[in-house]
Amino acid sequence: MPDGPLPASAGTAPPSLAVVVDTEEEFDWSAPFDRTATGVGHMRRIGRLQAVCEAWGLRPTYVVDYPIATQAPGIEALAPLLREGRALIGAHLHPWVSPPHEEAVNARNSYPGNLPPDLERAKLALLRDAIATAFGETPRIYKAGRYGIGPNSFAILEELGFEIDLSPSPPFDYRLGGGPDFSRRGLAPEWVGPNRRVLSIPGTGALIGRAPSPGLYALASRPPALTLRLPGILARLGLVERLQLSPEGHDAADMTRLVRWLIGRGQRLFVLSLHSPSIEPGHTPYVRSAVELDALLGALDGFLRIFMTELGGVPTDPVSVRNACSPTH
Repeated sequence: MPDGPLPASAGTAPPSLAVVVDTEEEFDWSAPFDRTATGVGHMRRIGRLQAVCEAWGLRPTYVVDYPIATQAPGIEALAPLLREGRALIGAHLHPWVSPPHEEAVNARNSYPGNLPPDLERAKLALLRDAIATAFGETPRIYKAGRYGIGPNSFAILEELGFEIDLSPSPPFDYRLGGGPDFSRRGLAPEWVGPNRRVLSIPGTGALIGRAPSPGLYALASRPPALTLRLPGILARLGLVERLQLSPEGHDAADMTRLVRWLIGRGQRLFVLSLHSPSIEPGHTPYVRSAVELDALLGALDGFLRIFMTELGGVPTDPVSVRNACSPTH
């Protein structure tokens, strides 16, 4: 496998889009991590999200964690989609609800890559096997919970037979909570792991504007600048704004601005992401009511309409991306 990042653009190729769903248990994002918070009842509503994707020819990738893979609502919702080829499956490691339960439950240990390597491997191996048992398919796609890849993660992925990693989340920096820093990670896929067998495909996000500097944005995001709402001021001035390709916290106009900005700079591969609990009100900060749920799905559908029609986009998925990046392709 080649070293280094792969090209982020493909000449005049049409822009392509993959959808990745962090498919996980319901928990209070504002509360301490809790091993007993493992509800997955929202999965009975996942059909609404699936329908929006299918309307635009997209086959979403559901990266699932241990509570999803071991409880009936998760299995019953996803098994038919996988069986009929309407979705892909992957693994999503939330350490605090994934056995073996050996580590202290705290913010730092919520990032899988911060765990001792033997424990990170053990948790991921049990999750992989649980998914295989539930769905009859061994996952080859991985996305670390909380984007938390660490120094041992890619070697573990190779060892356990994973071929695709979706963990990086540019341009976010999670170091304040003990997580990884993606503030300077580009959007190009990269071959990673000791033998370069895993293709790491980042989610789509960027600093856009006339002065899209990671240093400037970081400075604006710290006290006292943050108290003065400097990031919002810089965005309104058109200097620098941080956007993520997700209907969670972004409307169709935001997502379209991001994609148009990146297309203008040669980007052709886009990865949109969201969390499965957002499909039911009350589980995430983004959807607290039926009105907000309709707004989220409307934003997703509105963006997909623009992407597939006005921007001439085409559907893709992580497996297709890896196949296209293979030296033998």
